[in-house]
Amino acid sequence: MQVELSASLQNQIFALLEAGHPNEAGGFLLGEPGEKVIIRDVIPITNTFASEEQWHRYAMTPQDWARLEDEADERGLTLVGYYHSHPDSPAIPSIFDRDHALPNFVYIITAVYAAKHAEQRAWWLRDDRTAFDEGELIVRA
Repeated sequence: MQVELSASLQNQIFALLEAGHPNEAGGFLLGEPGEKVIIRDVIPITNTFASEEQWHRYAMTPQDWARLEDEADERGLTLVGYYHSHPDSPAIPSIFDRDHALPNFVYIITAVYAAKHAEQRAWWLRDDRTAFDEGELIVRA
């Protein structure tokens, strides 16, 4: 699978995740689903996990999900996934990520070391929920 986003949206993601370091930060991806998922907007969401665990955990409320699904619908877009950081860790999904992931969603994970983005990768959860598969991340000018 492929996921495409603009360099401008990628830079917005980087800025938010760097500002959140040393904690995890993240938000939703709005766009167009298909063989190639096209990201049209990124919406940051406050990390609601317990403050002492935010250095390695990210969570949002059910109200955030509902609000963003409605916003996406109003804009003619779809909630296609979410993005988050892995502070001082590789951009590879954790077991926690797998246990809380939804099928058919794009997961963009960015490694952030010393408050500076490093690698960014896109992932999809397998239908049997046993693992993630890496997709091709395309950044357009």
